[in-house]
Amino acid sequence: MATKTKSAVQKSTPKKSAPKKSVAAAPTQNAKLLAWVKNIEAMCQPDSVYWCNGSKKEWKDLCEMMVKKGQFTKLNPKLRPDCYLARSDASDVARVEERTFISTEKEIDAGPTNHWIAPAKLKDILLGKKGLFQGCMKGRTMYVIPFAMGPLGNPITKLGIEITDSPYVVVNMEIMTRVGTKVLDEIEAGAEYVPCLHSVGAPLKKGQKDVAWPCAPMEKKYICQLPEDPEFKIVSFGSGYGGNALLGKKCFALRIASVLARDEGWMAEHMLVLSLTSPEGKKYHVTAAFPSACGKTNLAMMLPKLPGWKLETIGDDIAWIKPGADGRLYAINPENGFFGVAPGTSMDSNPNALESCKKGTIFTNVVLTPDGDIWWEDMGIDAPEQGIDWKGNPCYRCKDDPKRMGPKPGMTKAEVKELKFVAAHKNSRFTAPAINCPVLDKDGFEGKFEGKKTGVPLDAMLFGGRRPSTIPLVNQAKDWTHGVFMGSAAGSEITAAVISDKIGQVRRDPMAMLPFFGYNVCDYFQHWLEMERTSIDAAKLPKVFFVNWFRKTDKGEFMWPGFGDNSRVLKWICQRIEGTVGAQDTPIGFLPYAKDIDLANNTGKDTVNPKFLKEIVKVDKAGWIKEIEGVEANYAEYEKKPSKDSTEVLAAAHRIPRALKDKLAEIKAGLSRMK
Repeated sequence: MATKTKSAVQKSTPKKSAPKKSVAAAPTQNAKLLAWVKNIEAMCQPDSVYWCNGSKKEWKDLCEMMVKKGQFTKLNPKLRPDCYLARSDASDVARVEERTFISTEKEIDAGPTNHWIAPAKLKDILLGKKGLFQGCMKGRTMYVIPFAMGPLGNPITKLGIEITDSPYVVVNMEIMTRVGTKVLDEIEAGAEYVPCLHSVGAPLKKGQKDVAWPCAPMEKKYICQLPEDPEFKIVSFGSGYGGNALLGKKCFALRIASVLARDEGWMAEHMLVLSLTSPEGKKYHVTAAFPSACGKTNLAMMLPKLPGWKLETIGDDIAWIKPGADGRLYAINPENGFFGVAPGTSMDSNPNALESCKKGTIFTNVVLTPDGDIWWEDMGIDAPEQGIDWKGNPCYRCKDDPKRMGPKPGMTKAEVKELKFVAAHKNSRFTAPAINCPVLDKDGFEGKFEGKKTGVPLDAMLFGGRRPSTIPLVNQAKDWTHGVFMGSAAGSEITAAVISDKIGQVRRDPMAMLPFFGYNVCDYFQHWLEMERTSIDAAKLPKVFFVNWFRKTDKGEFMWPGFGDNSRVLKWICQRIEGTVGAQDTPIGFLPYAKDIDLANNTGKDTVNPKFLKEIVKVDKAGWIKEIEGVEANYAEYEKKPSKDSTEVLAAAHRIPRALKDKLAEIKAGLSRMK
């Protein structure tokens, strides 16, 4: 039973005589944790403190409270049981990379991909006597969320405590992580935990009515990781959006966890985890690192077009990977749900994702239909004749395209496109329990393999991105160092998952971790290389591949259908693992022969074009020479500055590992010898 100073659900006529209970009445006796919570309470000055227990009743009560306050809309229970819709402030729709900081004593330890603030300065801004957190929770409830990243009892799992004044954060965290008093029991028994502090930064004066989405202005948003601080590992202020406020997600599971992984000899990666079973019954486990909105969830839940192949989901976004006693790498999904991008998710692209969000799901910034359901662009179904868009305004079906909506009745698709109008925000989301997924690998999801809580052994690691040219359909690394080079050189088009004015441009995104490194990117590359050096049997490390589903013709036509057809590439990868199929030995890696990509069941709405297939398994020499020049320039940029905002130029930092520079030179020389 959770202990609270008031009910999580605010009563309309609370008893004035009810005393405010002390934090000492909390459901734990851990002195360190109690002292920390008490200090936060004194600083933030909430009206009450509530310790979350993670029960279904608590989740539903909080959701219904937000309905009464106008912060949630309850969806039609016949169509979407236990589902709710939230609409965010227009300034709070995605991760805010420009307001995300790594705070270390030495600037160079943050590295050239990260914004940096000295810890003393940052703590003064946020936690000092005149800091932003002083009194920031007035008029609100302070929630204490004990959560586990990963299945309880698994050796890879880590624990956390998030303090927040956002019930939206609580109900999303109760989907995305394992919340409950069992976490407190483990802490009580001596388990370590990561302390996380969050506030929407919108205190309420006495009698002041709350808004539907409280948050602070952009200049007061701070999403901060302090890896060297024992009391405040993660401090987030001013944003209510998932990636900025659900501190178990990117802040903990990637930025802080990557530091823990470096120090403890494991890996925290922006990767899906899946299991793939061949028609012969052989099971493979694969991780894949793609930038946000580049198809991770689609691949993680794919319905293979190849007959006899079965794919099951373990996780769609994050993998924690540790070396096993046998030399193999073992992975868990530390999350408990899916925080998926809605637009583009359809019965064609990802029917399993749609099935996953049919119940117990929170939708953010999608369209509300008249019958109490939801809709978004490229959902694969007709838009309602009228709806309410993500900003809360009426929207209407286009007169010449039933699958598009505009802000006025009778508009054409072209008119809507000219206005750049979308009814559902491009980064609108669904937060769905993983247990809803019809293709969930339940043992793998619980971190079990052959009955043991080891995580699943990895056979292959994939890197990828959204690249319209040059990068082939699939490319196998020749060795582990080459695989690390592939990951370090990855690039992708910028997507709507981040607030940016450069959407559509290509940026380097090493290992799809660019926004998520918890320390210097060059040292991160070295840590990857160390995984081979420290392995007790390097021959058992997973094979590494780079894939690209997004090649286009000069006319902008996709050259590969993607989605279920990606199973054809996965089959080739499995064959390479088994050594049962050959490959083209090229300077950039091992490429498939077009004839070896299985085209069985090449029917339906979208099919593989054999002519295109031949083109996307070739080496584009001119394109690759430019690509390598771009990688070389990027390496040089990484060595120039101690942090992203620094004006200092480092003459001789030499942080990029020599092994990667040698690999680059080797590929460059090989390309020069090509005819």
